[in-house]
Amino acid sequence: MKNITNFFTNKQIIFSSFECVEPKELKSRKKINIFHALDINNKYYAIFKIDSKSRFLTKNAEELHLLLDKLITHKDHNFKFKILIISSPICSKAKEFLKKLKWTIYEELI
Repeated sequence: MKNITNFFTNKQIIFSSFECVEPKELKSRKKINIFHALDINNKYYAIFKIDSKSRFLTKNAEELHLLLDKLITHKDHNFKFKILIISSPICSKAKEFLKKLKWTIYEELI
């Protein structure tokens, strides 16, 4: 979790609150790291970190968006920023799908 906060600090985003949400809380069996954060300007972030070896496809993007809907329901809050941090290759159609839904995608290794 420290490396993710450092990653955002390097991008001039400083959080006042940063919590980890277990996928089990959202009734998901996916191996994904989910974070709920509040920055110093009182803007809410939903951060999803995926480490996989296989390509991230449109099907995965749709599942990720459904997982966001569950997080919104669970936390009873609509998030200003939706961020995906991914270390595997991402399909161009999946990237386009998420960009239309106003996701920010970082294809970087943390």
